[in-house]
Amino acid sequence: MKRNRLLAATSSTLSLIVMMLSGTVTAQDKVIRIGGDHNYPPYEFLNDAGQPDGYNTELTLAIADVMGINIEIHLGQWDTMRSQLESGDIDALQGMVLSEERSRAYDFAPPHAIIHQSIFARHDEKRVTDLASLRGKSVIVQRRGIMHDRLIQRNVGADLVLVDTHADALRLLASGRHDYALVANLPGLYLERELALSNISPVGQPFGELHYGYAVLKGNEALLARFSEGLAILKNTGRQQEIYDKWLGPLEQRQSPWKKIGQATAWISAILLIVLSGIVIWNRMLTRQVMRRTQELQLQQQQLIQADKMTSLGILVSGVAHEINNPCSLLLLNLPVVREAYHDVDAILEEHYRKQGDFTMGGLPYSRMREEIPHMLDDMLTGTQRIRRIVDELRDFARQGPTDLSAGVDLNEVVATAIRLVDSTIRHATDHFEVRYGKQLPAFVGNAQRIEQVIINLLLNACQSLEGSGKSIRIRTSLTNSDHLCLEVQDQGRGIASDDIPRLSDPFFTTRREEGGTGLGLSVSASIVQEHDGTLTFDSRPGRGTTATLILPLVSKKQAP
Repeated sequence: MKRNRLLAATSSTLSLIVMMLSGTVTAQDKVIRIGGDHNYPPYEFLNDAGQPDGYNTELTLAIADVMGINIEIHLGQWDTMRSQLESGDIDALQGMVLSEERSRAYDFAPPHAIIHQSIFARHDEKRVTDLASLRGKSVIVQRRGIMHDRLIQRNVGADLVLVDTHADALRLLASGRHDYALVANLPGLYLERELALSNISPVGQPFGELHYGYAVLKGNEALLARFSEGLAILKNTGRQQEIYDKWLGPLEQRQSPWKKIGQATAWISAILLIVLSGIVIWNRMLTRQVMRRTQELQLQQQQLIQADKMTSLGILVSGVAHEINNPCSLLLLNLPVVREAYHDVDAILEEHYRKQGDFTMGGLPYSRMREEIPHMLDDMLTGTQRIRRIVDELRDFARQGPTDLSAGVDLNEVVATAIRLVDSTIRHATDHFEVRYGKQLPAFVGNAQRIEQVIINLLLNACQSLEGSGKSIRIRTSLTNSDHLCLEVQDQGRGIASDDIPRLSDPFFTTRREEGGTGLGLSVSASIVQEHDGTLTFDSRPGRGTTATLILPLVSKKQAP
């Protein structure tokens, strides 16, 4: 009898264990449906292939990986996704701004980003500094977005125009309709650049500092805990920071325009300018000397001397870039820490100011310094990042070393790859882009990646020269004779002055200095073409566009038997 009771108890226990295991497997295999905004770059959006992409999406996939969660990501209109969360059609939103009102209906994970808001306006519109200034104005906001909620809650008194996406808001504003658009700062900057909306910009400083993270309906703490734990793991391993830097770092570098640069950065910039000026002067002197001594030499001899000159210049520039890069890296490491430290003590300083009145800070009244310090820190970081970019371009220009020129390369394939890489820039620059590939072109002997770099530079220069999307860019490949290939890039841009054409391949010469150009792109391209024993020429007239012609031998002299 005891034996039977023992068997029965054992059987019941085994059944319970099986049921528990079955429940565990079912819970692990359950598909968690994650929602988000389909047009909120760079946080979340549908890419050109129609797939979910962006910072939130990559972070969600990483959390699912470390936590072993089976997920599906669905992106759509923001108000629709909020409604689907509330109806239970999706389980969580991968990015939602926390507010007191929203916390009554939703539970939030620790934030994985801080969202600032910006007021965008056309360049001829009056500047505003706060939400109260929007009273009586026609303001475009995203339907059921955080600023829609806030404007209603605060009864600002603006005439609200509701749209589905931030992109719709900025396009509507740029078209000349309504007074202002209230959008998230980074998505606004991203879309302003991607949509080439040149007549609008943020007015005033970004505001808000709103916490942004995963959200679920009240009562779904178990799911929220899994995402919070996964996010903590990614933060501790540094993976979350890597994803953040990939998607948000480049835009954060663009947030503040230059007003003034701190003393340390100013010294570094001055040293860099002095060195670069010396290099240019030395280069010009050497060029004149070479011209005096080689008047009777043929073109081939002149090209050889030019190559020797560029090699010497590359060695000098490489050393200069290395010396500048070390203090620049130190600034890039420390400035964000200093900025975060100031943000941490900002509330304490403000409280002291309210209770004790004004006080001296850095030799100036705090009432003035509290406005200037954030701008100074941001401008110092922006200046340092620009120095780093210039140094990186100098290093690319000066890079020495053997290049493998022994591979068979299909010119049409290289052109197609280059077009894909800059497709977004082309689409924003022109509505008339044409490519004509030569049929059955033979392969040439060289390096596909290096020639691809040349073609990308030519395409970017063509896009930047256009003064409207109605102008065209045309590309054509052909076989000029039995042993040379030809690539032509023709644009209807602003053109180049005849006096400037001979200087296009000179290092540091650029017609776009005010736009941030360094004048190294065509210098590097000329060096690459020279490696392949090819030629790169330009035919241009101001106002009539430019034609760049690249000629490549099927087999360079270096590879000839």
